[in-house]
Amino acid sequence: MSITPKFSPCLDPDFVPAVLWNRAFQKDAENHCDSRKVCIAIQRPDKTCTVFETQLLPACAEYESRSLFYVERILKFLLWQRGGNEVWISGCDELTAQLALQYSSSGSRKFDYDFFGEKCYLSPLKIRACRPADLPMAHEQVVPLGRHLDGCRIGFDLGGSDRKCAAVQDGKVVFSEEVEWNPYFEQNPAYHIAGIQDSLERAAAHLPRVDAIGGSAAGVYVNKEVRVASLFRGVSDEDFQNSIRRIFFDLQSRWQNIPFEVVNDGEVTALAGSMRLEENAVLGLAMGTSQAAGYVTEEGTITAMLNELAFAPVDYRENAPADEWSGDLGCGVQYFSQQAVARLVPFAGIMLPETLSFPDQLIEVQKLMKDGDARASRIYATLGVYLGYTIAHYADFYKIRKILLLGRVTSGDGGKIMIEKAEEVLRGEFPELSKQIDIVTLSEKDKRHGQAVAAASLPAKGDEP
Repeated sequence: MSITPKFSPCLDPDFVPAVLWNRAFQKDAENHCDSRKVCIAIQRPDKTCTVFETQLLPACAEYESRSLFYVERILKFLLWQRGGNEVWISGCDELTAQLALQYSSSGSRKFDYDFFGEKCYLSPLKIRACRPADLPMAHEQVVPLGRHLDGCRIGFDLGGSDRKCAAVQDGKVVFSEEVEWNPYFEQNPAYHIAGIQDSLERAAAHLPRVDAIGGSAAGVYVNKEVRVASLFRGVSDEDFQNSIRRIFFDLQSRWQNIPFEVVNDGEVTALAGSMRLEENAVLGLAMGTSQAAGYVTEEGTITAMLNELAFAPVDYRENAPADEWSGDLGCGVQYFSQQAVARLVPFAGIMLPETLSFPDQLIEVQKLMKDGDARASRIYATLGVYLGYTIAHYADFYKIRKILLLGRVTSGDGGKIMIEKAEEVLRGEFPELSKQIDIVTLSEKDKRHGQAVAAASLPAKGDEP
């Protein structure tokens, strides 16, 4: 299909916004009297389930490849947004069989198959066709965490380039700091354990006692257990099982088994925004080492959804940049992170040493931005166009009133350019969403430490129900 966006990223004109491609496909399907309804149900081991309905072009050879591409990209998005390891699809049996081959141990989506199978949910990923009457019922479970600020608490956030930690007493921040570390390729589990413990001890030194500890980190955590996390990618499988999977249980024991909660950093991003803004239906996006995301529902709760939007597709062009971890094309991490900035640096005509790390490249771009360098401005304008179209894409999967932007990529004048350009895209291409969704950010201080403070609020004190 030919897609012509009204706005083109100045440094990446071949960008094909997923939202425009999907809407063009849906419009085409609506114009066929024999288009077909398709339902995708994704269930987790605890039997919570999510259901997504859409429609496909007629079942014939002429439309098969286009329909397969569409439903595969939708399934990919749903898996990383909502999570699960059992998939039922009604309405397209022949495409479901092909999807099952793609998402298999030898298919093109082997990374996803492994992730949602044994790594994340400890059971193989299964994709099966079924009749509409046999689809599981939608059932989501809310997680009653957060908004507890009484007593003496520690909150921490583990990023790929720094650890943030805060001491909070009766809702007042009495200490917060950021400590650089480099966990990604560290092979020794002791490095991770010692680093987290050090941050906790430094925060505890500013409190008369510690009643509860809450934390956030990139990755998938089920009941405080580490299932998959890029922070620990350098650790061997054996050491991961022996020392990392239950790392937070071990740390809790060091702190006399006081209430201790850990969830995905994206969920805390959204929670921080919801608490600060006193607003619900918040989709939080943290653009740092990777892209973290989290969602607070209209009712003010977080759910069992993964919201790992770093791996969700946002660009449908054939030669989109590949994610270094999953190998898939056009996924969020290459558009909303330090990697995204580094990818655009050469296109902007900025020459930096090839050995410079992504965080250091971001620092150099931010310096140029402060100096009024037009090349740096074009990087942020490009990110802003990405963001505007992707917010519209996210709105097809979430109910959103606020988009909260956090993370180092959004800091300073560059972040302002991103927001202005994204708002311009929404006004010009999606006026109905422009009226419905506000893009908001926080002060520099709140950006850098807000997640740690919100994390501190996760656990209820031991004497609470």
